Amino acid sequence: MKKPALLAAALILAAGTSLTTATTASAADCPSGHFCAWEHADFQGQRANWHGDDGWWEGHIADADSSWANHGIEGPGIPSYVQVFDAAWQGGDMTICLAPGQEVNWNGVANDRGDSHRWAMSC
Repeated sequence: MKKPALLAAALILAAGTSLTTATTASAADCPSGHFCAWEHADFQGQRANWHGDDGWWEGHIADADSSWANHGIEGPGIPSYVQVFDAAWQGGDMTICLAPGQEVNWNGVANDRGDSHRWAMSC
């Protein structure tokens, strides 16, 4: 009788461990094919996400971005880097540039400065 109970306990613990591992495996919850920005460090708070360029960030994320993830699609001839700018219509200074697959949980130079972004072939 002890072996089935131990097996059941081990399965429950293993299931809990798998769930924990799955949650922490991807720090940034950002859809595939998108660029995402969060209002707080460590991918916390409200998230905005885009699958294309945006020349004028509106709402909660403009000048309030603190973490970023590039989950864009890579391939020949596909712009897969994301350049973030501190002014509308990709003007002003580039605050941060993310390579394909890159996630940045906080950056002091780029923090709370983003107003627009574009997909590009490089940084």
